Amino acid sequence: MPEDVAGVPIHPLVVHAVVVLLPLAALGVIAIAFVPAWRQRFGGLVALLTLVAVGMVPLATESGENLQEVVFETPAIDRHGELGSSMAYFAIPLLVVACALWWVGRRDKQRKPYGKGITTTLAVVSVVVALAAAGWVVRVGHSGAVAVWGTTGQSASGG
Repeated sequence: MPEDVAGVPIHPLVVHAVVVLLPLAALGVIAIAFVPAWRQRFGGLVALLTLVAVGMVPLATESGENLQEVVFETPAIDRHGELGSSMAYFAIPLLVVACALWWVGRRDKQRKPYGKGITTTLAVVSVVVALAAAGWVVRVGHSGAVAVWGTTGQSASGG
């Protein structure tokens, strides 16, 4: 993996893909969890979006580890690295529930529905997993922002 693109470290570029796609996938999972028509119509798209988002996580982690080797290490950067290394534990379950919801939507479309209890349980679990994944993205991103910009409360322009 290249370490930079046009002189800009690749980590912030890849991270922004995770920061946008993973919460978007989480919102998609929540939507298809409770709207059966959307599950049938958009379940595959949500599963694909989630797959792409999850695929970006190891790229963000690897590029972050590469960047960490060349920047001055601080406790904040170390903490961000630790939190980022755990992202897969939240992203992969999101992919699992997205695929499960897609599967349930396909079965419903073929008129082979699972029992209402199973579908409801999957929907509730999916929402919990989606909220946890989105929350972890925020936590990791916040720690990265603190590591780069500090906690002064001032904007990058000094205002």
